[in-house]
Amino acid sequence: MTAGVRQEPREATRPRTPRRTRLPALLALLVGLAGIGYRLALLLADAPPTNSDEATMGLAALHIARGEGFPVWFYGQAYMGTLEAYLAAPLVALAGPSVLVLRLPTLALYALFLALSWRLTRRLGGDRWFALLVVAVLALGSDRVIKNQLIAGGGYPELNPAGAALALLTVSLCAGVPGARLPRWAGWGLVSGLLLWADPLILPFVLAFGAVLAGCRRRELIGRAGAVLAAGLLLGAAPMLLDSLRHGRDPLAAVLTASGADAVATWGERLYGGLVLGPPLAMGFCSPGHCAGWQLWWAPAFVVLLLLAAIIAWRALRRPLPPADLGHFPFAANDNFPRSGDDAPAGATERRVSAAVRLALLAGAAAVLAAYTASSAAGRTPVESARYLSVLAIATPALLWPLWTAARRAGLRPSPRQREEAAGSDRPGHRHLDEPEPVNTGPGGRMRTRAAGVVAVAVLAGMLGTAAVATADAIGGVPATHAEADRHRTLVDTLGALGVRHVRAGYWTCNRLTFASGEDVRCAVVDDELRPGFDRLPAYRRAVDADPDAAWVAPAGSPLAARLDARLGPGPGTLRMVEVPGWRIYLPRR
Repeated sequence: MTAGVRQEPREATRPRTPRRTRLPALLALLVGLAGIGYRLALLLADAPPTNSDEATMGLAALHIARGEGFPVWFYGQAYMGTLEAYLAAPLVALAGPSVLVLRLPTLALYALFLALSWRLTRRLGGDRWFALLVVAVLALGSDRVIKNQLIAGGGYPELNPAGAALALLTVSLCAGVPGARLPRWAGWGLVSGLLLWADPLILPFVLAFGAVLAGCRRRELIGRAGAVLAAGLLLGAAPMLLDSLRHGRDPLAAVLTASGADAVATWGERLYGGLVLGPPLAMGFCSPGHCAGWQLWWAPAFVVLLLLAAIIAWRALRRPLPPADLGHFPFAANDNFPRSGDDAPAGATERRVSAAVRLALLAGAAAVLAAYTASSAAGRTPVESARYLSVLAIATPALLWPLWTAARRAGLRPSPRQREEAAGSDRPGHRHLDEPEPVNTGPGGRMRTRAAGVVAVAVLAGMLGTAAVATADAIGGVPATHAEADRHRTLVDTLGALGVRHVRAGYWTCNRLTFASGEDVRCAVVDDELRPGFDRLPAYRRAVDADPDAAWVAPAGSPLAARLDARLGPGPGTLRMVEVPGWRIYLPRR
């Protein structure tokens, strides 16, 4: 039946992907590796500086590794799950307790966030050059951003990669054959449950993505898919739910109390800390510990971009579907989303799903910012509390969308041929999701389009430049941080040489010292007046109180050291001092 029909070679019917199509992906890989390498170098140099809260998570990992306990919450409180401790426990069991070992999982979580952000940008319809831009923005790291990403203090490093994964699952669940998606429903529920246990800061994003699912798959949610999602959610949140049932604890109430909801701050302080300082600090545009005046330009730019991106996404979402697409919300019937080097033409349904998920990202970011601004923490401690806005990074692809769209409209990007190659397609006329049609207007319209493009490029350049300056400032503080870590190691070694096993010290000294010594030295917290302080592990205080030879430790020049200096003397009941660089050890005389 096929006689006389010449069979074409398979290669002849499938055009080869030009070599140039790999350029943005290769550049993104190099930029991502540079971002990971930068953070690894910081970890090897003992940066960012550790603290007793991170050491508390390390102690939880140590107890899990030894099989001595399996804590649900961060020690001393009834909120913020110990997911980071469970991730680090195998490494602690193999290599022993150290800050580097504790932070290796957080570095892996950052690398995962970069990869997921690239994929999310592509799934939302951005081309590879736009995905490269997103990776470049996320590869930079100011002092605040690095602390959020790498310090294993609970509740921050895991939120961004999990949030990006949830966005990707939402896109995927609004596409494809219903019967083939049950594992994704389970994954969506599991990730959501784990996030709610780890830190409820992510709740606005979970609710926004859930609204998208309810809009595009409400019939499935009523049936088996909904049951699978609920099962995954219960499994992920099981530690939180079981602990609440056993002990009658309310994690939400504990979070509100800890956030300063009952404290006093004026609305002027809250608005300044939340809307002016918050976005630049959280997204990496400020120097360590403060924001210079010129770095605050991002505050109004962030709000304007948030509004513009929401308007663009809403208009795309409300754009009428062609008759053939009415009632069909997913990407494609066979769940074949355009792949690298094999993109399919974009349609109205793809634009609607892209717009819906972008709108969810923006709504989640806006809700987080609003909740933070309304809290007293934004007014009382705006610099340190900006960590609560770390999840804004999840919305980066949606937030930068208006800038990239404006640059494309103005033609301030590679030629159409290069755009087709960057998308992995040689087909003429290929367009990405929400790519604007050519603007055929008069001179006035073209000038406005060109002006918008120039402004967009200027904002993007300003973002990268400001973030680069903040990153350089963070690098400048590394030598001092490394020197302080060396002094702390000397302190631990000196205590070991003196045979000291129990000490009293300030809150920010105690658990750090205990973790660094692998619990060879146990510490009870005191304040500057030598009164008992807040012990996250009460067993340590009982051990210290039972030791008549317990020593005291204080940073040199601190109020606690000045108080203890008054007790120095030669007779019984007084103290003698052993000084090490940066620290003072006070031993009781007998």
